[in-house]
Formats: sequence, structure tokens, C-alpha cells
Amino acid sequence: MRRLTLALLITLVAIPAFAAEAPKTEEQKTLYAIGLYMARQLSVFSLTPAELDLVKQGMSDGVTGAKPLVDLETYQKHVQELATARRNAQEGKLAAAAKELIAKAAKEKGAITTKSGMVYLSLKVGNGAAPATSDKVKVHYRGTLVDGTEFDSSYKRGEPVEFALNSVIPCWTEGVQMMKPGGKARLVCPAAIAYGERGVGPIPPNATLVFEIELLGVTK
Repeated sequence: MRRLTLALLITLVAIPAFAAEAPKTEEQKTLYAIGLYMARQLSVFSLTPAELDLVKQGMSDGVTGAKPLVDLETYQKHVQELATARRNAQEGKLAAAAKELIAKAAKEKGAITTKSGMVYLSLKVGNGAAPATSDKVKVHYRGTLVDGTEFDSSYKRGEPVEFALNSVIPCWTEGVQMMKPGGKARLVCPAAIAYGERGVGPIPPNATLVFEIELLGVTK
């Protein structure tokens, strides 16, 4: 997860607030998007409503020029320490939840745990030849985190995706080869065969992922 710097907080407090209504102009929409971006950066803190109120107070004091209640330079170190502590706690909870999810998935009737640690469960049996690593496949899919949060879905976009099977994460390369056209399966992918320590987009580092994949077609 990206390190939250003091510069981020300075930028955050410098953004004026709009009324609680949908942004209308392009400038308002852009500023609203900045707020969303900043909120994503602040997610490492897992702020409670009371803590968020304190952040809002700091923003308000910074914007209005009120006398700060703490010295910003002095508390730069504390900000970093809190970010590290909250991140470590969050990763610990995710790791425990992932372990529990994998164990539960492995016990489902018909589930197969492979040598890589992937848990494969067929939801619908397809027909024909399974794809090879060098083939292109067309799929519909839905991806969720261990807490059930959906981070991606071709169903919501209303359009399946097509890709070379050797160009995706190892869990997909392995799991889709176990399917046949017309089939559907659930893959539980440990971080090591997903996005690992780097994470990507809304997927945090070291995240175990769950995918439901529908194999629509195979191109040799």
C-alpha cells in the first residue's frame, strides 16, 4: 500500500468543500474525484466515524486558517507511525480471514485443492476440450475480496473479456485450463498465485481473491 505522506494531508486540507449535492460542473466533478482519491489513500487508517470527525476538523481548521491544535511538522512522524500500525493490523486481519476462507472452500463438496494452493470448485460442467495455456479464451467473471467486496465484474460491464490464457495471473492460467466451454467454476486464489505483494488497483497487497468464471469459448 502506498505510503501516506505529509504532503497528502496538506493537499487534503487545502481542498474546499462543496455542499452535499451532486457535482454539476466539470470542475466540481474533478474536485469531487480528488476527494475520492484522497479517501482511497486514507483507507489505510480504517477510520472510525469519530476519527473521521477529527480529520474533518483538521481540514476545516486548515482551510479557514484557524490556529492548528497540533504542530503539523511535529506530528508528521506520528502520522507515518499510525499508518504503519493500522496497515499492519489490517493485513493481519486479512491474512486470518483468507486462511479461514481457503480452509472453508477446500471442504466444500467437489472442491479440489491443487499443488499451487488454489481451490477449484466446478459450478457447472461444460462440454468439449479444455483450453491449453497457449489458447485464447472468452469469459465472463466476477472477482471479490475475502470480505465479499466485489472489485471487478465483466457482468456489470455487460461485456465478456477475451485474452491469451498465458497472459493472466497464474491462478487463472491454472484454473481455466480445468474448465470446458460452457462451464462455470469458482477459484479461490491465494496471493502468491494472484497479485502477490504488489496488489493492483482496488486489490490490496497479499490479497487472497475469489473469482467466479464462466468459460464462454476457446480459440486455438
